[in-house]
Amino acid sequence: MVHVSWIFKTIKFNKNRKFHYNADGYYVVDNKLENRTVQTKITVVTPVYNAEKYLKKTIDSVINQTIGFDNIEYLLVDDCSTDLSRDILIEYSSKYENIIAVFLDRNTGTPGHPRNLGIQLSTSKYISFLDADDWLEPNGLEILYTILEETGDDYVVGKTIQLKSEGSKIVGEHESCKERRNVSPYSIPHIFQHLGPRARMVRASVIKDNGILFPEMKFAEDKQFFMDVLIHCKTISTTQAPIYYLNRFDDNNASLTKQTNIMQKTDSNIEVIHHIINKNLEPEKEKMILNRLYEFDSITRLFNTGHFQKTKLKALYYNKFNEILKTTTSLRYEISDNFFNPVNKVAYELFKEGKTKQLEKLFEWDKKEKVKNVLIKDNLPYYVAPFLEEKYRNIRVSMLAIFKADHFYDNKYVLDFMVYGDYVDRITDVIIRDRENVTLEYSIPVHVHKGNGRLEVDINLLNQLPSAGYAMFLRYNDYQKINIRKINENQIQYQNRDFIFYTTIHSNVGLKVK
Repeated sequence: MVHVSWIFKTIKFNKNRKFHYNADGYYVVDNKLENRTVQTKITVVTPVYNAEKYLKKTIDSVINQTIGFDNIEYLLVDDCSTDLSRDILIEYSSKYENIIAVFLDRNTGTPGHPRNLGIQLSTSKYISFLDADDWLEPNGLEILYTILEETGDDYVVGKTIQLKSEGSKIVGEHESCKERRNVSPYSIPHIFQHLGPRARMVRASVIKDNGILFPEMKFAEDKQFFMDVLIHCKTISTTQAPIYYLNRFDDNNASLTKQTNIMQKTDSNIEVIHHIINKNLEPEKEKMILNRLYEFDSITRLFNTGHFQKTKLKALYYNKFNEILKTTTSLRYEISDNFFNPVNKVAYELFKEGKTKQLEKLFEWDKKEKVKNVLIKDNLPYYVAPFLEEKYRNIRVSMLAIFKADHFYDNKYVLDFMVYGDYVDRITDVIIRDRENVTLEYSIPVHVHKGNGRLEVDINLLNQLPSAGYAMFLRYNDYQKINIRKINENQIQYQNRDFIFYTTIHSNVGLKVK
């Protein structure tokens, strides 16, 4: 009851409080900027807007960093919250000298301006970003800082774990599949995918010396910002270490991703496309950057979605995609040459030929038919889309693995499979990953010769696994994964535990340990 009473008094006090904003439209709680004397190692910037539900958890995750909170300058910029966020910030500011709470005099409606102000006010050698509804691994900042100090790189990124009510997953595995040091950003094919503010640290001089700012858009502002950052990075690092937890629980309504419709998002993406084209980069670099905007943001997010399948206003989507295609007229290459998903390439060709009904059927089939019919021709794999005309019917797949047989012998589980495609010689291992706890995974080497693959797993290793359900993937090219299609079940009991290799609902190999 005492705590409830204190909150009530704080609300009443702060609603009547007058903040004296400066000429630039912001107020710094407790005049912290005037009293800064200690040089910190890292500045963390958090934009805040109506984030009371998770804000304390977010702030505490920074305070409890193993690098020591004395080494962190924490700038939280509030965008005129109407809930208890400002009260929480005043409370923390009064307790911690290096928490700098900044209040804007008007709501900007985008995290771009608060982040830019945070960058402007920062004084540390490195900058990291944390959204007000997410949180950090306790040693996350120390890991990123140590890597940058040791390598002299401009940028480092680690593992992001997305948390949802139905489970968790790793976001952007290309960023955290291996330890890389002193590599070019362009050496990682998917590096311009998944460019949110999470799990990364940047040398402040890269941002400030090049005048890099978040555009003040409601969507895609982080995408453009980190594209600009990577363009100006000479070398970067990546780490497998978990750094950041992305909050996508059902009860989190603060995320802007839930507040922007697809047309608004696409308009923002078109702005980013123009921004990148206007830089006049080398064609190969430009193609790599724009691929994410043309393929993923413009095709997948427009057409391969439930809202497209359900809407009766498909003409709006086609008109918007025509706007996107107008941006390609001056390009020095064909945009579809760099597409990763073969379905997207077929959709692109169908659209250009005006066959929109076929495009609609293609994506309806792609979403519904999780177990697609396949064709092996000249040792290369294809999906078969029987409803398409002949020249589009067989859709080339980069990799496909098919179960042959499995059995137990001599305290081992043995799985034989066939694999077809472009990267058979780059398969390295099988990943066994807990479906609920994605940080728990095991890597087992595989042997592949002329498309024939074999996995051998010692039962004693399986016995170390906690009781859970596990996904199994073949891994190639460092971070890309495919399932092994399977059509039966095999089970063994060992030391009173059951190990069941079974067929998932999508006809892939799965493992249950009981």
